[in-house]
Amino acid sequence: MPSAPAPIAAAPAPPAPPSGAQSLRSRSGASTPLRAGLAGLAWQAGPTLLVATVLCLTTFIAGGGLQLGPSTNTEIALTLGAGLTIAAAIMLTPRGRPLSGAWAAILMLLFTALTAISVGWSVTPDVSWQEAARLLAYSAVFIAAVAVARAAPRRFDAVLGGIVIAAVVICVYALLTKVFPAQLDPSDPYARLREPYGYWNATGLAAAMGIIACLWLGAKRSGHALLGVLAYPACGLAMVTLMMAYSRGSVAVAVVGVAVWLAIVPLRLRGAALLLAAGACAGGVVAFAFSNSVLSSENVALAARQSAGGQLGALLLAMVVVLLALGIAIRFAAGRRTLSPATRRRAGVVLLGAVVVALIAGVGGLAASHRGLTGTISHDFSKLTNPNATLPSNTPGRLESVGSVRARYWKQAIQVFEAHPALGAGAGGYATARLRVRTEGEGLTVRHAHGYIVQTLADLGLVGLALTLALMVAWMVAAGRATHPFNRRWSKWRWRSIELPYTPERIGLLSMLSLVVAFALHSLEDWTWYVPGTAVTALICAGWLAGRGSIEATAARRGREQPTMARPRRERPTPAFRRLLGGRVSTLQAGAALAVVATALLAAWTEWQPLRSNESSQEALALLSSNRGAALRVARAAVSEDPLSAEALFRLAVVEQSIGEPAKARATLQRAVERQPANPAAWLTLGEYDLGRHPHAALGELKAALYLDPQSTTVQNEYVLALRANSGSTGTGST
Repeated sequence: MPSAPAPIAAAPAPPAPPSGAQSLRSRSGASTPLRAGLAGLAWQAGPTLLVATVLCLTTFIAGGGLQLGPSTNTEIALTLGAGLTIAAAIMLTPRGRPLSGAWAAILMLLFTALTAISVGWSVTPDVSWQEAARLLAYSAVFIAAVAVARAAPRRFDAVLGGIVIAAVVICVYALLTKVFPAQLDPSDPYARLREPYGYWNATGLAAAMGIIACLWLGAKRSGHALLGVLAYPACGLAMVTLMMAYSRGSVAVAVVGVAVWLAIVPLRLRGAALLLAAGACAGGVVAFAFSNSVLSSENVALAARQSAGGQLGALLLAMVVVLLALGIAIRFAAGRRTLSPATRRRAGVVLLGAVVVALIAGVGGLAASHRGLTGTISHDFSKLTNPNATLPSNTPGRLESVGSVRARYWKQAIQVFEAHPALGAGAGGYATARLRVRTEGEGLTVRHAHGYIVQTLADLGLVGLALTLALMVAWMVAAGRATHPFNRRWSKWRWRSIELPYTPERIGLLSMLSLVVAFALHSLEDWTWYVPGTAVTALICAGWLAGRGSIEATAARRGREQPTMARPRRERPTPAFRRLLGGRVSTLQAGAALAVVATALLAAWTEWQPLRSNESSQEALALLSSNRGAALRVARAAVSEDPLSAEALFRLAVVEQSIGEPAKARATLQRAVERQPANPAAWLTLGEYDLGRHPHAALGELKAALYLDPQSTTVQNEYVLALRANSGSTGTGST
């Protein structure tokens, strides 16, 4: 039977034109890579911009941290934001991950608790409560950084990138106050840069930390080359800001921080290239600013400042352009040619030799001075520790001066500590307790001891210092596990050498460590711990280092998980969110997250009370002219909102006196004295009230105020009036 013929293969039909729906799908599919690229960009840049935004808002809203309203608003925002961040990190962190940084977080909370309970013995319990609110916000930020480092340890670059952006914004704004003085700061009498903090040493510290962050950005091998190029003008702007702030402490910690970075990060040639290029260009701008009497003198007319500001702006713009060109050239040369190990060693020797020559030249200059080397050192040390030293001028010459009034503040803090050795005078109590021991003729209003250690001794005594030292040790242990800056670790009671690769993450963590060291050293000789903008920057880095955990364990785990064949790895930006949406969050995690959010809300409400009371008191005074009954109700509400506040009681007494209830007004002022018996302001206010009504009582009250603040001219004058009233001098009894 004949077989059937083989079927003839049909020719492929020409493709039909796409229908409308198909065409739409095709166009939509074509945009998928674009969408994916935008999503990836948002995933990469979003956290960096978020960190920069938080730091900038903290800086520009809180300023120097001295105003109750801006500080409280910042603290509430930080507490709520950190609470939500901690809650999200709890739910997104894989179960079983080590609980790194727990001891540091616990000790931070214990220190905050000690600050809060110090209201029980504080000379100014209302101020102590405000300090506790500040520490609540700081603790929330620190713990949030710990939690995020555990949940997303590879996003370290977002922290450092955000610090670079924030430093550039801060430095540019500070410089613009000199470039455009009429628009940004027309009434500033000083030559020093002090905005946006209102405090030049904080501005200098922000610039110093920015230089360290720029070192990381400009020297790192990973990431886009353009970002490394941008580090050059950013570092130049930070250097100019640092010098024009005339902050000796900030210059010193910048040098130390950079030295630490160069010592522990093996990218010294790249870092040196950045520092030399930025330093050379910034040096020219600084030389112009220092030599221009309009820019370097105080109380200069606005018209002259505007003219000189235009010249400064042109130089700054030229510096940015030149540093961009240098950055491109240096990065291009580094990308085209890899230096041999021998060349690197020779370059390192040359750089080290230059440093040694500079040190020898400095020592030689001191030896050639008329006092000699030892004589100059002894003389400068004597000036540094002299409590009777005078304030140096706010001109570039202060950078060459050693004398300072800090020794006076430190001596007073030690005297306050000696009077209250165990628990101190209460958090924030130094400002009031020092009035008893301040020197004759000292009219400066000083709120801080200009040094973290002496401030802690005065405020919280030996207990506070012990907690601080325990916190420092716990943090150093946790940060050491994450960085191993000396390439060693403790093993069987021996400090053994280890070999760990300098991955991009480890270099980033070491850069954070250098930044924290710079901030810590600066806090030893200034009160920048109380400036939210600088403190939050350091707390984020410190918390990240504490929460990151052991990089040894991570490296070993990645080695075990290394696939046998190399294959392209597709980035999955949000696996944690998919796990969350997939319902793989335990009940314990969800409960802990809810508890954190509830605690953050309670903490924010607590932080709000002093500001709420202050606003109510001011409202009560404003209502006196229109509605006295409402004024009395609001004034009483202010006292209940912050029962620790002496100011709320003072304003309530004013309202009671105005509505014709002098007996109640006097009783209210007596309550203020009972609540703050070591506060001279309470005795002075009561004594002034009684001076025209009860001269004998006023004499005792003003005598107590004079004992607590013997150098106050106001108290002295009122006490003299009380003496005359009690002696029956003519015309003085009704004063």
